[in-house]
Amino acid sequence: MPSEQTKPRFIPQDWRILFGLLLTAFWFLFLAVYIARNVGWGSFMALPIDQMGAFLEGAFAFLAFLWLVIGLFIQQSVLAENNEELRRNNLHSEKQTQAIAATELNARQETFFKISDATRRQLGAISGLLFISSQGPVGNESYSREDLAEVWKQFAAGDAEVFSRLFLTMGAAPEVDYDDLFYGSEIRRRHTENFLVGFDRLVKLARDCDSDNIILDSLLYSAHGLLDLRMRELHPEINFEPITGTDSQQYIETMIQNESSIESEQLILQQTEERKLA
Repeated sequence: MPSEQTKPRFIPQDWRILFGLLLTAFWFLFLAVYIARNVGWGSFMALPIDQMGAFLEGAFAFLAFLWLVIGLFIQQSVLAENNEELRRNNLHSEKQTQAIAATELNARQETFFKISDATRRQLGAISGLLFISSQGPVGNESYSREDLAEVWKQFAAGDAEVFSRLFLTMGAAPEVDYDDLFYGSEIRRRHTENFLVGFDRLVKLARDCDSDNIILDSLLYSAHGLLDLRMRELHPEINFEPITGTDSQQYIETMIQNESSIESEQLILQQTEERKLA
């Protein structure tokens, strides 16, 4: 059995109460000896009520002051324990809040990835239709029906960005006119703007569940993201604001500053240790 259960329940656990009880018992013993030796119990009991009251008032004033001081110290201890309990509760509540926030963020991220897979395939299909309109038999006939069928097989096999990559690789050819590819006809413009709308909605979902821009950066630098950037730059009517992710230069500078701070702290600790040894 635990040691706490073997102790009698009537023994106070606070040393200040034990000290007060012992001092009170000693004080009563002192009063009894004082009355017996200096006054006598017979003479004491025969005292007038006013004199006896004055004597008892003086005798118990010490005990009143003693227990007042003990009570104040106990109250301070209780308040300190309550404050510590409140601090622990606040820390626990803060951890619970952080856990709830992390769980909510994780749920939003899982939802985003499910939506993202469907949206990426949708964007892949739109870019495929745009590619057919510009490069297929109805466009400049750069790709035959057989060639387009092979590319669509890649898309069906799970490569949702195959058409976006084809558009991006065409940029190396000097004769390629992206304005004509994206906005050269009413059908191409409709496909391009559908792509812009779908990708923009995907970016908004990413911002809602991305605390450090990792998801957003992966979108912006994917084939869909780079193609969306070209489409936004070349739109004939709308001057789109750029979609910004992580500033790489600022991120690198922050890493360098942190590394310098760590090296400075290590140097200070090393110098302190050397001074102690000296």
